[in-house]
Amino acid sequence: MSIIEQPVTFMRKTQSAGEVSKKLPRKVKRVALVTAPYHSGVVESAGTWLNLGFVYVAGALRAAGYEVDYYDAMALWHDEDQIRKRLEDFRPDAVASSAFTAAVFAATGVLRLAKKVNPDIVTLIGNVHATFCYDEMLRADHDVIDFVVRGEGEHTLVKLLDCLNAGDDPAKVPGLAFWRDGGVVTTPPAPMICDLDALPTAWDLVEWPIYKYRAKNDARLAIVSSSRGCTQNCSFCSQKLFWQRGWRTRSPEAFVSELAMLHEKYGVKVAMLADETPTMDRKRWERILDLMIERQPGVKLLMETRVVDIVRDEDIMDRYRLAGVEHIYVGVEAGDQATLNLFRKGTKTAQSKKAIELINGADIVSETSFVLGMPTDTKESITRTVELAKAYDPDMAFFLAIAPWPYADLYPELKDYVATKDYSKYNLVQPVVKPTNMTIEEVEKELAMASKKFFMHKFENLDKLTPWKQEFMLSVFDILMNHSYLSHQMRDMTQQSKKMPESVRNMIRNVKAAKRALSNEPIAPLP
Repeated sequence: MSIIEQPVTFMRKTQSAGEVSKKLPRKVKRVALVTAPYHSGVVESAGTWLNLGFVYVAGALRAAGYEVDYYDAMALWHDEDQIRKRLEDFRPDAVASSAFTAAVFAATGVLRLAKKVNPDIVTLIGNVHATFCYDEMLRADHDVIDFVVRGEGEHTLVKLLDCLNAGDDPAKVPGLAFWRDGGVVTTPPAPMICDLDALPTAWDLVEWPIYKYRAKNDARLAIVSSSRGCTQNCSFCSQKLFWQRGWRTRSPEAFVSELAMLHEKYGVKVAMLADETPTMDRKRWERILDLMIERQPGVKLLMETRVVDIVRDEDIMDRYRLAGVEHIYVGVEAGDQATLNLFRKGTKTAQSKKAIELINGADIVSETSFVLGMPTDTKESITRTVELAKAYDPDMAFFLAIAPWPYADLYPELKDYVATKDYSKYNLVQPVVKPTNMTIEEVEKELAMASKKFFMHKFENLDKLTPWKQEFMLSVFDILMNHSYLSHQMRDMTQQSKKMPESVRNMIRNVKAAKRALSNEPIAPLP
């Protein structure tokens, strides 16, 4: 597509719609979708994960005639100079970034850099944090952010750019927030997209070689979606708010066909299912399992689902495994019923333990998490949670710091305990809530110790697992030791443990030896 030389014009904060309509806007043709380079040692520890939302947004933009650069600066570990060069090379007319809460400053930084590259560029930002905190963002950075896209972006972004190209008023486009005449303007919410199967995708724009899953020898990794939405009522979560407690699905046939295509065309071997509640409709989920068993698409699934659905599916857990489901995360979140009720999880503690037992019984990797650092937490309560995690016996358990999303239902109960508004720390690793009887530093230390104690227990009992799980958990050990935010705690784990069976210690020695052979480093002895 040709690049028109005239400068871009769009709705400036001091212009009226009438003033804008008198100008001939440059036609926005090129759009850069940039995933901001935010890193915390969490997301990137197990592998490199693509931005699925931008795969869909890029598909919608291309279908509407726009030229798109799908640019994952996060997965590429690019710095400011590299981002600048990419923008200068592509010469976009508009730049969009995506902001979950911890990444909002990084995403705004991308837009700020884009304005330096071209002051007339149109800048946009979306995702969960922007959808709910647009007022705060625009008041702080309206010189950097031209438009906030609230809710799903595929249709809204296309309508906005079409509107700008027509010289019309963005206030006519649903699903936006922007700055005008010294204040924030919001338009009515955009309707949810009904037909998910009709959404075009842009898988061909993905830079596939960079997306790897470390736990399976750097197998090529995709993120996929079979449904959107969450009908749950968890008080700490953002998803029910973003999706307005609705749930929409793709057809099982379209979803499984996409998995087969990703394997055959792009070499994908592992896919993370992005759905919050993929199994909510049992009949539909059984159809997906049956199709995967029948077609064998060549892709193993990692997924999250609800405790109650796993308990419900006790009689078909063997079909999960046959279909290629290798890893299931269920959110236990708390070990006592009072906290579960506060979180509005809608589950009982006994159900959580049962779900993990069923996943383990199907020889599927089980993972869960516990949310800690609440105002009433103490060192003793955290210790009790670790012991409970050991009793539940998931293959992996992570102990996360409560993140007080400013838009969550739970926030009013936590706001008096919030120690910082530095959103870059709202990553579930760095504590941002100060309990009554603990310091922030003590919470951070106890969270690290909780993970260390749990995984030490797991590796002392590694020989009790099936052979394939032993191999998987040794990969997890390597990830925790060398690639995660827990690296420091994990590296000395074997030095402190005297209880590991010799067979387990030999397996760990082999992993360490193989890794260090690549770098010619000396092998640290096990005690």
